[in-house]
Amino acid sequence: MSVLYVEPVQASKDVLHLVQSAVESEILKLELALKMAKKRLAQFEEKYGVSSDYFIEKMAAEDLEGGDDEYVQWAGEYWLMRDLEEKLAKLKELQYAYDRGIRSPN
Repeated sequence: MSVLYVEPVQASKDVLHLVQSAVESEILKLELALKMAKKRLAQFEEKYGVSSDYFIEKMAAEDLEGGDDEYVQWAGEYWLMRDLEEKLAKLKELQYAYDRGIRSPN
């Protein structure tokens, strides 16, 4: 868990609310990007009948009809998905604090 702390100055609650809103907006953007990445991954998984995890661990460009280009596309989407998941997890675990009190993101 990470705590984002705003120093207790005048209007600190307003600033904290603005920061929290910005983080929530970023979460929504990342969730949409993740949904789109998973949709693109599903096309590869359906075409080859394997999960993306299996693809990354076991397959090479020679195993794909599209060769290097298709491998780079699939691998790129996979690593993008993993990066988005990691960023989302970090943002979703944030706690917000001011005046020595802690508020959850909701």
